[in-house]
Amino acid sequence: MDLADSVDSVAHIIQVALTPVFLLSGVASLLSVLSTRLARVADRVDALAEKIELAGAEERLRLTRRLTFLRRRSHILDAAVMMGTLAGVATSVAALLLFVGTLRDRAGVSLFFAFGLALVLTVGALTAFLIEMLVASRGIRDQAAGAAEEGQEGQEGQEGEPADEPEARAVDDKTAPEAP
Repeated sequence: MDLADSVDSVAHIIQVALTPVFLLSGVASLLSVLSTRLARVADRVDALAEKIELAGAEERLRLTRRLTFLRRRSHILDAAVMMGTLAGVATSVAALLLFVGTLRDRAGVSLFFAFGLALVLTVGALTAFLIEMLVASRGIRDQAAGAAEEGQEGQEGQEGEPADEPEARAVDDKTAPEAP
């Protein structure tokens, strides 16, 4: 075996071993998005925890429900981060097995298991991310509906009658989009 064949063989081994790195790059991007979302949830929890101390009974109940909602989101994100991290580990193991297995000519079952596990965990992390996104968007819709209800209650008089015309106009002016 001459030097050129040896270099080609080593280059091929490196190319094969680097193939899972593309999956690893995608998993790393996913983990970045998940950690950013988790940090935003944590920031909201901190802000609500400060507000709860100063809130009245009715406001405290509303804030407690919001904290419960954020806790559910954080659990889903935790699961997604754990699966994404394990997918990254399994992908790295698959790359290592490819590299070492090519040198030893036996890595089939271990490689199949490691790469398959990486794919399953990546699918799990993406599914958990999807669930968290759906929970978050439901929360946004609920929050918007609650704000709209509060706005409608502010427009009604004491006996459920529409508010006086100038007050109603003032509320509409604050919420109406500006004309182009």
